[in-house]
Amino acid sequence: MAATEHTWELSVQVDQQEGEETMKFKIRVKGDLHVGGLMLKLVEKIKAPQNWSDHALWWEQKNCWLLKNHWTLDKYGVQADADLRFTPQHKPLCLQLPNMKTIKLTITFSSVVFKAVEEICKALNIRRSEELSLLRPPDDPKKKKKKDKGKGQAEDDIIDMDTISGVAGNSLYSKTMTATYDPENGTPASATSLWFGDNPLTASQPNIPAEELAKMYLPLSMEDKAVINAGWLDSSRSLMEQGVQENDKLLLRFKYHCFFDLNPKYDAVRITQLYEQARWAILLEEIECTEEEMLMFASLQYHICKLTMSTKPVDLSDEPEIDEVEAALSHLETTLEGRSTDRILEDITDIPKLEDTLKLYRPKRLLRTFKEYWFVFRDTSISYYKNKESANGEPIEQLHLRGCEVVPDVNVTEKKFGIKLLLPVADGMNEVYIRCDHETQYAKWKAACILASKGKTMAYSSYNTEVKNIQSFLQMKSLAPPPGQAAPDVESMEMNAECFVSPRYAKRYKNKQLSTRILEAHHNISQLTLMEAKLRFIQAWQSLPEFGIKYYIVRFKGCKKDEILGISYNRLIRIDMSTRLPLTTWRFSNMKQWNVNWEIRQVTIEFDQNVSVAFSCQSCDCRVVHEYIGGYIFLSTRSKDQNETLDEELFRKLTGGQE
Repeated sequence: MAATEHTWELSVQVDQQEGEETMKFKIRVKGDLHVGGLMLKLVEKIKAPQNWSDHALWWEQKNCWLLKNHWTLDKYGVQADADLRFTPQHKPLCLQLPNMKTIKLTITFSSVVFKAVEEICKALNIRRSEELSLLRPPDDPKKKKKKDKGKGQAEDDIIDMDTISGVAGNSLYSKTMTATYDPENGTPASATSLWFGDNPLTASQPNIPAEELAKMYLPLSMEDKAVINAGWLDSSRSLMEQGVQENDKLLLRFKYHCFFDLNPKYDAVRITQLYEQARWAILLEEIECTEEEMLMFASLQYHICKLTMSTKPVDLSDEPEIDEVEAALSHLETTLEGRSTDRILEDITDIPKLEDTLKLYRPKRLLRTFKEYWFVFRDTSISYYKNKESANGEPIEQLHLRGCEVVPDVNVTEKKFGIKLLLPVADGMNEVYIRCDHETQYAKWKAACILASKGKTMAYSSYNTEVKNIQSFLQMKSLAPPPGQAAPDVESMEMNAECFVSPRYAKRYKNKQLSTRILEAHHNISQLTLMEAKLRFIQAWQSLPEFGIKYYIVRFKGCKKDEILGISYNRLIRIDMSTRLPLTTWRFSNMKQWNVNWEIRQVTIEFDQNVSVAFSCQSCDCRVVHEYIGGYIFLSTRSKDQNETLDEELFRKLTGGQE
């Protein structure tokens, strides 16, 4: 009796390999037994000739893994009523990639999501895994019945990566599936060419028929987007801890919209998947764009489809070196303000200025139409005068652009080149419209406005690049063929134009009209290579005013009604729920600190000039918003001299919950 007085029976369920029944065991233990000893006792009792090294203990009631083998049962708080499960740490998971293809992949369910995503990206050969994360698929009750009917067919469409690698889902998976590149030409080494060279990861997917696209299309309000954005998994907890089970389906997506060090030589998969995420965002209208922009995106898709279907294999060694690509598309390497990537070309006392005659319109003033003034852009401010002669005196008004929103108001076909400025004031944002006469003038002034909104002047080296990017974007939007090129012959071209635009735009035109307009826009980009076209598409996506903004429903401290908070890669935006207009913008570069009161689930942020905001999250757990802010701050610390090693500890400090 004395021998058993401090022992008790512990119930443990043992998960076998797929297809085999689970077993239940009762083991007599003492509180000072460590977890490693418990597993040893268990394996001895099972007596099955099997490698149990991948198994670990999962505590159902507490929803946690017992991974510290040296900890005792007493230290973990395990008692006789505990239900433990001895289960493999590596389990299959279904992942929908940004290109909408679904793969089945064996990954570590006991690792935190940050590490699991790193493992997934290593397997798929996607660099910079910190930019991606896992999102739960949104529930759509209207489509549930349809989904159930087509379930068997959907199973056939899943690409089983374990089968391709020749490994039946064991812990060797990630080592086996790591794609390696030939250092000479950047192409996949022969061992991985089998699955890597010609597969859905690197090749752009053909556009689906318009009827299928129409079934997928669902107009989304900001509130709908807020519900979807609540589904991001917590990076600092494991899949099992967040209720994800074997063979569940999750979405792999680029979560943080600052794409660092994009290199065509080594990022074939990453660039293709980025392009695909952008393409679906445009087609399903997850991001707003004008009709002219939609046609530009359609022409790029048409071009990419044409090149993808051509018989000539893609030779990645033909791609330009990274410094050439950076020169042409430098803002694809988007980083947060505050980093020292820009170098001032001139002495600070010699900052360039812009002067010109432009038109101005202020909706909230008595001025109801555009009126001409003499404008002077100096430092980060715009002053306007009655005419050039009076520019030595006091201006009619000075507009301070730091922290403002810069929104394009452009229609190239109608020769409308406008800039809408939303200027921060104490009680919200003031609207100002500026109209330019031509493309060159617009590119210079808009580039200056963008830099000024970030607190930078035209002396920064990125000013000229920004001007070129804007000009290139305008040229792509132009529907007129370049000089010396004939208009397209629509009759001789075969094109299902409706599958290149969103269903809403497809309804406005007959297929022939749409084909004509897409082919007109195609003239401007017809000389691009496949990789250049994908990069241009990504660049154009980044130029949209709504790019990278994730919406959440919040309630600000002291307010009685819900509002919308937009989180972008460089700022937070307070948006009025009824008008959908931004009220205030706060830039991360002006942020001093932020913290979360986990008891009352409230986020508090302090900015420069004693500005402080506090809000509680209504559409999601405040962890999601906290992690987004911390994640963007973390990504701003990256630099090229780090190679690809990440300070994971810093990421956890900035994004992890402190409950």
